Amino acid sequence: MLETSGRLLRLLSLLQTHRAWSGAELAERLAVSRRTLRRDVERLRGLGYPVHATQGTAGYRLGAGAKLPPLLLDHHEIFAVALGLLRTAADGPVTGIEESSLRALAKLEQVLPSRLRHRMDTLLTTTTTVRAGAVPAPTVSADTVMAIAEACRRRERLRFDYTSPGRGHSIRSVEPHGMVSFGRHWYLVAWDTDRTDWRTFRVDRLTPRTPNGPQFTPRELPDGDVAAYLARRLSSQAWPFQAVVTLHEPAAAVADRIWPGMGVIEPVDDHSCLLHLGAVTPRDLAWMITSVDADFTLTHAPPELADALRIQGTRCLNAVREA
Repeated sequence: MLETSGRLLRLLSLLQTHRAWSGAELAERLAVSRRTLRRDVERLRGLGYPVHATQGTAGYRLGAGAKLPPLLLDHHEIFAVALGLLRTAADGPVTGIEESSLRALAKLEQVLPSRLRHRMDTLLTTTTTVRAGAVPAPTVSADTVMAIAEACRRRERLRFDYTSPGRGHSIRSVEPHGMVSFGRHWYLVAWDTDRTDWRTFRVDRLTPRTPNGPQFTPRELPDGDVAAYLARRLSSQAWPFQAVVTLHEPAAAVADRIWPGMGVIEPVDDHSCLLHLGAVTPRDLAWMITSVDADFTLTHAPPELADALRIQGTRCLNAVREA
């Protein structure tokens, strides 16, 4: 069992997660009785922390305005923060924050208790981060990300210059809904007021114009979730090559093998489903389809896809013969 002071800090740390805890959950986490938990809650209240009892669940939550000790983190939280800052400094797609991430790491290390400082130092001195690929991901400026975020939060129309490889330069006016960091890119999901439809925009291809436009009433997003909508858009947009294949397994069996943005699954029956997908080249399509690791039939596909599958199959057979 933790000593009283350490247990109070642990209790305060749990309450800082901005959720309501039941008394049973807190008692279990702290390995104490419900009676001891009530005493600890009273001690926190005596120290000035507004711990409120929740109605109906016999639980507790921390009220707003509490002056909490800085950096009340356990060793798992320290690991998460340090690892996130390391990744940002090494391969972050947002420019202008690499040095800030390293400075934050240095400050974090200085104010930690000695035990946690040692764990963080161990992580930093034994970990090397490298860029995810030979070709760097497109970068976006921190100012651009914040400008979009502010427009989303304030529900203000956003105007920006946009450069598309296929359509060139244009000026867009949108009602921004939210941003998604998806793979190697940042995307803005917004209602395009000129085209009266939902659109997705690569953040690295846009430059916001100031000032923002008038406020708007948010619209209901298709799919109900910005990440789900983006995944569907990325898998069904106007790729140069598109295909529909019948997978000879039920949709539930292959769902975990389809990564976000790869394609859209359409259930058919208990033994099969359709996979809708697109790609830049037929070779990419062939690789994506075979990576699902399921028997399949081409339902709607360009002739180039059949050629790409034959080439891939021949390459695999040759490798087996030479083994």
